[in-house]
Amino acid sequence: MKKNKKTNIIASFLMIIFLALFLVLSGRFIYIQATGETNDVSLIEWANEKRETTIVLHAERGEIYDHNGMTLAYNRPTYRVYAILNPEYSKNQKSPKHVIDVEDTAEKLAPLIKMKPKEILDVLEKGIEQEKFQVEFGRNGKNLSQQKMEEIKDLQLPGINFIEDSIRYYPNGMFASHILGFARNDEDTEEQIGISGIEKERNELLSGTDGYIQYQRDKYDKKLLNPNEVIQKPEDGNNIYLTTDQKIQTLLEDVLSQVDDKYEPERITAVVMNPKTGEIIAMSNRPSFNPNNPDNVENWYNDVISTPFEPGSTAKIFTWAAAIEEGVYKGDEYFQSGKYVVNKKIDPINDHNKGAGWGSITYDEGFRRSSNVAASKLVWEKLGTDTYLDYLIEFGFDEKTDIDLPNEVSGQISFDWPSDKLRTAFGQSSTVTPIQQLKAASAIANNGKMVQPYVIKKIENSADGSVIEENEPKIVGEPISEDTAKQMIELLDSVVNGENGTGKPYRLDDYSVIGKTGTAQIPNPKGGGYMQGRENNVFSFLGMAPKDDPQLMMHVSVKQPKLKSTESGSTPVAFIFKNVMENGLHYLNIEPDKEKSIQQIETIQFPAIIDKDIASTEKLLKEIGTDYTVIGKGKKVVSANIEEGSTISSNQRIIVLTDKPEMPNVKGWSGRDILSLADMLEIEVEVKGNGFVKKQSIKEGTKLDKNMKLSVELTSTP
Repeated sequence: MKKNKKTNIIASFLMIIFLALFLVLSGRFIYIQATGETNDVSLIEWANEKRETTIVLHAERGEIYDHNGMTLAYNRPTYRVYAILNPEYSKNQKSPKHVIDVEDTAEKLAPLIKMKPKEILDVLEKGIEQEKFQVEFGRNGKNLSQQKMEEIKDLQLPGINFIEDSIRYYPNGMFASHILGFARNDEDTEEQIGISGIEKERNELLSGTDGYIQYQRDKYDKKLLNPNEVIQKPEDGNNIYLTTDQKIQTLLEDVLSQVDDKYEPERITAVVMNPKTGEIIAMSNRPSFNPNNPDNVENWYNDVISTPFEPGSTAKIFTWAAAIEEGVYKGDEYFQSGKYVVNKKIDPINDHNKGAGWGSITYDEGFRRSSNVAASKLVWEKLGTDTYLDYLIEFGFDEKTDIDLPNEVSGQISFDWPSDKLRTAFGQSSTVTPIQQLKAASAIANNGKMVQPYVIKKIENSADGSVIEENEPKIVGEPISEDTAKQMIELLDSVVNGENGTGKPYRLDDYSVIGKTGTAQIPNPKGGGYMQGRENNVFSFLGMAPKDDPQLMMHVSVKQPKLKSTESGSTPVAFIFKNVMENGLHYLNIEPDKEKSIQQIETIQFPAIIDKDIASTEKLLKEIGTDYTVIGKGKKVVSANIEEGSTISSNQRIIVLTDKPEMPNVKGWSGRDILSLADMLEIEVEVKGNGFVKKQSIKEGTKLDKNMKLSVELTSTP
């Protein structure tokens, strides 16, 4: 009896517990069913998230063009290969949609993505072992061209599929790489990010805003019949037009590569600017890099804006300008050249001919001969160091130019010690960048008004073509008067064209050049003082043309070139300057301002050949003695790359187009020649690399039409 009573109590207790648990669980179920929430988590939202998928629609990155609309950077479609491994994906399909034979797949796919069959086999087998739905093949399986993708598709391998990506592409290779910079895909977000140059400076503007597609799916990632699809279209990035001119930039790249190959210098910098507007027409450095292959960057720095250096005698331009503007300069006044001793506490200032000087000469002659003594005496005895510092600041040497490129660095005015003040007068102690000097020199070319350098011409909405932003010439200072600018033009003219001037190597055939040479010593990295030896200098020239109305201004510097005993430091610098300026001015249709002899006119003016027969044209060109190429086997000339009456430079190729054009053998042609050919044929051209053609995509003898695309690969040596 007692036992039954105890049993009944336990049973009742358990029933109460079970009843309580039932009520709690039932209540919880009813609550969840009524509210759709558990632990503050919405089950409806959780379920939607589980069966909802979102596909990011990446915005197309904006394109970059030169000022004529030539494409310099754009997004090129690429493909990523992947393999589906899950057999479930092939259910209810007429043909298999997953990898059936891993060994056969590995064997056939390997050579097309430059992998070994065993490497692919390992990826596939490991994926199957880990029950992965699909696998990819690392770097080798990415960034495949459309042609490569189609080759793989033609194999008809079950389970092998593709995802379309895009990659930033620069059709001209090394062309203007320090201006353009480069962008690459972030491995985590797959977004394109600007790393340097304009790509970095205007990354947000170029990137645009991503969109998305959102829908509900089953466990095989297929849309449900009612997927609740939401689409947000992407907003593509804006397009940027630069101030650069592709033809002058190509010309600059060609000559820099030639000098780089021949003289093997430590550094080359060159920049061409319109001194009236501040527009950068061309800019390049050596070493450079191909933005399509940024893993092999030798020189990240855009030396034109990011590498200050002691400029040497080009600094004398601003010393003389300050003295003239201040009213203390008398060009016909004599001084004793050679050596200048201020006092016993300051080291003597020596002229560049080891202090020998040229006896008693005028200050005008001192400028022509690039006298350090003359510069120091002007600052110490005529101007005064405080006044001179004021002019350096007026010319902007104490600050960045604010050019629209990233990572600009300002030079530094060293003015703490008397010796620094004296040496700054002729380009030692203080440092500048080439772009700072061009900005300051624009005041001389522009009647005293100094202009802001810039590389972005305008920004355009890629959707409707409307202009969002447009840069205009901007005057940022007036450090000297118009009269001082005119006097400086005459002094700079005397350097190039006057007796005993140091700038004679920079004379052009058709245009009057004014400018100033510079030979800057290099601080010794192993101790105090400067490096010794005639090659251990930075040789430079800052020049402009034509004299009376400068349309182009150029700064060139070559650091530590390997010179022959018969060559001077000006040899490689002059080669760059003369080629770019002479041809650039002709290309811009600037009227030559130098008179020529009758003999010169007879030998260098291009004759009329359009509509003439090929036989007589070839005979005429042979008589002239110029290098020419006839395009096609027609009997009549329809066009040429040189206009009638234009000047033919000694290194220029004449291209003659017949009425039956065929593709020539362009091996050894320069990038400039290729662009001329493409313009004449009205075909699209893709130039890879820099220098001279080593490969061409269209075979020699192929009949040409406007729908063709020519691709060429260039190398640094012809």
